[in-house]
Amino acid sequence: MVRDGYFYGAGCVLAAAIVAWLAAWPYAIPLLLLAAFFVWFFRDPERQIPPDRGAVVSPGDGRVTDVSQVTLGGAMQTRISIFLSVFDVHVNRSPVSGTIAYARYQPGKFLDARHPDVSHENESNTLGIVAAPLVAPGLKLLVRQLSGLIARRIICTHGVGDQLARGELFGMIKFGSRTELWLPVGCPHRVLVAPGERVRCGETVLVELLDQPPLVGAGVPAAPAPSAAAAVQR
Repeated sequence: MVRDGYFYGAGCVLAAAIVAWLAAWPYAIPLLLLAAFFVWFFRDPERQIPPDRGAVVSPGDGRVTDVSQVTLGGAMQTRISIFLSVFDVHVNRSPVSGTIAYARYQPGKFLDARHPDVSHENESNTLGIVAAPLVAPGLKLLVRQLSGLIARRIICTHGVGDQLARGELFGMIKFGSRTELWLPVGCPHRVLVAPGERVRCGETVLVELLDQPPLVGAGVPAAPAPSAAAAVQR
């Protein structure tokens, strides 16, 4: 369980104890049930991280809602979108081993996470990761955390210059949301999932990287935006 679960759960238990003391214990039952929900919601189960060199794992739990090619910064990108319901695990994990070269928080709307305009309209946090040389020399990809209709808080614990291992925890989105993976079409790869499929964070392989040239595509800005911070937490 992530740290937030202890805070929310302990708060509800304390409130339940106060209610039971001031009134009667049956009145505390809803608060105890809420505490149990928070402990369950903030779970962080262990996952079997694939060891394959070319494996790009899912940055979030949920259901794949879209696999498409879109333009970003003048370059074509493969975008895989994952919808997280309130019942899914909400932590986010790095899809590859690499270094964070870009981090940007963007305020925005709180449209339903399945809305087609979510990727550009909603509150988001984006990390640009340069894959480790042993994974794919020069490969740059993006992971985007997007808020939803219910989700109103994005947490990212890493920032520019930090190194991540494949499957390493880097944040979470609270109470329903969307996570996206972007990588350049020019990078030889094969998408292994389709819309409608369920994926597991850090465990399901979304993309298989094929033989890599010395340098691969763009997709990550050359320098962090002025607002980029070492960690984004709202």
